[in-house]
Amino acid sequence: MSSRIFAALDTPDMAKAHALATKIRHHVGGIKLGLEFFMANGRAGVREMAELDLPIFLDLKFHDIPNTVAKAIMALRPLEPAILTVHAAGGRAMLEDAKAAAPTGTKVVAVTMLTSLDDSDLRSIGYAGDPHEQVMRLTELAMSAGVDGVVCSGAEVAAAKALWPKGFFVVPGVRPANGSVGDQKRVVTPREAIDAGASILVVGRPITQAEDPDQAARDIGATL
Repeated sequence: MSSRIFAALDTPDMAKAHALATKIRHHVGGIKLGLEFFMANGRAGVREMAELDLPIFLDLKFHDIPNTVAKAIMALRPLEPAILTVHAAGGRAMLEDAKAAAPTGTKVVAVTMLTSLDDSDLRSIGYAGDPHEQVMRLTELAMSAGVDGVVCSGAEVAAAKALWPKGFFVVPGVRPANGSVGDQKRVVTPREAIDAGASILVVGRPITQAEDPDQAARDIGATL
């Protein structure tokens, strides 16, 4: 992989996503396509983006009964995404079935806790523990279920890596030292995340909303 940065192209606009990916293709390791893109453009849109010859991170965060998740992932098999997300909170059986249904070369990573949540958000949905405890609990579950890794914030990745030395760790919500935090509540710089054990970084607005997205990707890459 040429870079450990995956650019989050969180837009339903196919032309905009394609133009952005074309601009930054030489300075990112891949592109992340989320729900907004997939609901607007579907599998055909993913195939069109894949023609740029960049690894595709399909971030659909599946969370349903095991059979439904397995069938949904099987429907995506022809796309052969590099990375696919499911929610760790879906439980062991769902995680096991998701991994079994995925293409051989696809990394299935479990989302532990959204980086937009903090302690008060957790309490409001019934979790008594702090974010760190919840992430560790779900990381242990993901490891035992046989998926490839987890998605966690930069604040938790060092502890997750210590728990699971061979795991694959996706860290979203990273922001350059001088960047805007936006709606992310638990953020670190790209360098801090890599030093703590991140395998790849997901970077959205600092690249996609920059005046020169390619230069922004290059600048972030230079800090790693």
